[in-house]
Amino acid sequence: MVRTVAHLYPWDVVGDPAAVERVASLGVDAVALAASYHTVRAATPFHPEHRLVDARHAAFYLPVREEVWRGKRLVPAEPSWVDGPDTYGAASAALRAAGLPVYAWTVLTHSSRLGEANPDLVVRNAFGDRYPYALCPANDDVVDYARTLVSEVLELGRPDGVVLEACGPLGFFHGGHHEKTDGADWSPVQQKLLSLCFCAACAERHPDPDGLRAAVRAGVDRGAGSVEEALGERAGQVRDVRTGISRDLRRELVGLVRAADPRVRVAVHATADPWGTGPFATVAGGVDADVDVLTLTCWPGVDASLPAIRALRAEAGGTRTAAYVLALPPRPADGEELLAEWLACAEAGVEEFHLYHAGLASGPRLDALRHAVAGIGKALGDG
Repeated sequence: MVRTVAHLYPWDVVGDPAAVERVASLGVDAVALAASYHTVRAATPFHPEHRLVDARHAAFYLPVREEVWRGKRLVPAEPSWVDGPDTYGAASAALRAAGLPVYAWTVLTHSSRLGEANPDLVVRNAFGDRYPYALCPANDDVVDYARTLVSEVLELGRPDGVVLEACGPLGFFHGGHHEKTDGADWSPVQQKLLSLCFCAACAERHPDPDGLRAAVRAGVDRGAGSVEEALGERAGQVRDVRTGISRDLRRELVGLVRAADPRVRVAVHATADPWGTGPFATVAGGVDADVDVLTLTCWPGVDASLPAIRALRAEAGGTRTAAYVLALPPRPADGEELLAEWLACAEAGVEEFHLYHAGLASGPRLDALRHAVAGIGKALGDG
């Protein structure tokens, strides 16, 4: 039974002979290894050759095969900051040799590089502002990109599972570098309104896109109390469009995985919020796909996470739920405190824990994770 999954980047393992043993010592049941990932500057506190990796753009950590991607509008970039075309494969082989199952952590619609090169395929808000990091899956080219990405992960990576992140449209949240938007004091409702997409493909799905755009803009500027208040009688139709885009992409990609290899475990980053816009795509209205586990973020802490857990379980239809838990700041390097948070999540119905992040954590933070993993195993009957 899977209880705990540690997240890693390929560069955490490649070139570090001690990395696999260090991760295995946490006692986790599996590793989620980045196969496709967005821009990041990452610490590597234990690596014998470096202390930072500057991944300057979204990239694919498996070979980008020209014969597969030829003629497609969206093609993933290769990473120049790692050695070799298949660091995912090298890291995966090392982890699996130690008996650790490997899940391919696959980020789908988050790519500033592709968005900047294809501005008509990104999320565009009611004011006309484009979010270049947010590919909009209302567009066929974006769906084709996601399909090909997952197909290549399955064929080249041969993973034990896949983790689908950003399996839907992103929005205002989870955005750009050197973010300077906090001073606008936009509420969560305003941010959700700023996340509604009016790219050409989305606009076609609304009977009156100009009227809807005006309603959204007015809702942002007057500080509407809810998305429904801002949209009025349009709210139900807009909600159906938004949840439908995510549902269609989820159904397409999970169906692809099942057809390729039914043994591969499928985890999807998810939220029950129909207006959710981050890398945790909405499953409001039903999952409608053969998913093994829905993973929701519990980074905001227990008080904020418990209602979200209950809401997701209400939408899950019996699908297993996992908590995406943070071992980095502002969480303390305190195993007892981490365990207490995890136990509260388990009490609310969470059945497994996805740990962020075994490669970024310091020694004391790894010790805290080790303590919490052992404790949650005993509490849930695996110890």
